[in-house]
Amino acid sequence: MSAFVVDTNVPVVANGRSKQASADCVLSCIDALRHVVVDGLIVLDDKMRILSEYMDNLSMSGQPGAGDYFMKWVWSVQAVSERCEQAVIHETPDDDRGFEEFPPDPALAKFDRSDRKFVAVALASKNEPTVLNAVDPDWWEHRKALRKNGLWIKFLCPDAMDKTG
Repeated sequence: MSAFVVDTNVPVVANGRSKQASADCVLSCIDALRHVVVDGLIVLDDKMRILSEYMDNLSMSGQPGAGDYFMKWVWSVQAVSERCEQAVIHETPDDDRGFEEFPPDPALAKFDRSDRKFVAVALASKNEPTVLNAVDPDWWEHRKALRKNGLWIKFLCPDAMDKTG
């Protein structure tokens, strides 16, 4: 079973709520979420930081979109160890990195602070997850430094990424 860390932009795009997402991008996100739900292991953090962000952006009812369905599924499996790993990450309020698990690489100094929890979770996981990203260009801009530091990222919407960097 493959493990995944899912950036919030993926289910938001799957719900059709992203202006920069093409129709192909929306379908790619729906397919990726379907794969996670059917055959995957979702990786979250132990303090509900990721789950809380999902809850702020998606419907717990599971409707009307595919991203909302994903939210309901994550909620239902969060305590099922065969479907959800809750990786332990450590906040570092006095450190610019934000989390002990976030790499101390100067090339990542400008990486979005709100997305550092996803990086920390992926690196703390015992399951070597792939991070799924849809339309957030920060992941693309930092892809080489993230890869160098052990992160695997799948860009579901390559047409939404700036190809100059």
